[in-house]
Amino acid sequence: MTQGAGQGPETERTATLRDFRVPAYVHETGPYVRSIHPGDVVPPAEDAYPEGYTPTQRDLPVINRGDTLQVPVEPAPAAPAPQPASGPGPLYVVGDVHGYLDELLAALREQGLIDASGQWCAGTARLWFLGDFTDRGPDGIGVIDLVMRLSAEAAAAGGYCKALMGNHELLLLGAKRFGDTPVNSGAGTATFQAAWLLNGGQKTDMDRLQDHHLQWMARLDAVEEVDGYLLLHSDTTAYLDYGDSIEAVNDTVRETLTRNDADEVWDLFRKFTKRFSFRDEGGADAVRSLLDTYGGARVVHGHSPIPYLLGEVGSEDGEENTGPVVEGPHIYADGLAIAMDGGVTMAGKLLVQQLPLDI
Repeated sequence: MTQGAGQGPETERTATLRDFRVPAYVHETGPYVRSIHPGDVVPPAEDAYPEGYTPTQRDLPVINRGDTLQVPVEPAPAAPAPQPASGPGPLYVVGDVHGYLDELLAALREQGLIDASGQWCAGTARLWFLGDFTDRGPDGIGVIDLVMRLSAEAAAAGGYCKALMGNHELLLLGAKRFGDTPVNSGAGTATFQAAWLLNGGQKTDMDRLQDHHLQWMARLDAVEEVDGYLLLHSDTTAYLDYGDSIEAVNDTVRETLTRNDADEVWDLFRKFTKRFSFRDEGGADAVRSLLDTYGGARVVHGHSPIPYLLGEVGSEDGEENTGPVVEGPHIYADGLAIAMDGGVTMAGKLLVQQLPLDI
């Protein structure tokens, strides 16, 4: 599958966006010139980040899918999700989708959550999406429509399908609401529209975006705790800036969006793009700071692709690359963190995982 429309070589995409500073990033496992994430480019506020922190800069390499031949395969019949004798159904989480609707449907079928026609067939199962439904992939609005429909179907069957706020939901909301309105980025002039385009915004998504999509995104929770798992989108402690309880964080995020202040929403988006807080030395302590505040025994997050957490991705230049190999979630930070972004935007895997997950 090729990259989404408008996503040409990264150096070309940034050439006319003079408001953005794009320093090179040196990865722990070696230097990557032009290192770019399928990621999140945000002009950071001055002195906003700890020394050496660069997650919202253009810091992670992209794996170019190229003209990969896609061979259609008939999906195997879905095995119904296992049902308990009584009480809540099994718990599942879904990593970043980024508009890859076909891959999402295939992964949900494989887990027995939907049938061959795409209808909920998992009874009382509980399904959580960890955010980032749009941008980069071909059909972000189709993904949102599917999640909204499955939410109704699962509720009617005695289960549920719910979703969290990702940084790309904030980005799309900001691009729609504020467009080219300048925001106070702390590093020069910035706009949501420019940031959205730079981070894989798809014109087809914007053209199909309707009021009910906007209302749904604006009401999403940022954090939840389920069965001892603290669910959130980004691997950052920035959530602590918004409240000392799950309810307080979710209320603060919703209130910020309700006030419709471009600078406030930009600051929220900027903080939600932070990443790698759990990865290196002190990572387990960072996870514990969230667990101690919000509850739960382990954090489950998306946002940072597993290949980058593992340091297994090299430069775009030169050698052939078949894409990262992601078999499943990544458990790290002394077993306290579970990463769920399999890197579908870079020829990785869209992950749907049942919890609990053994260490």
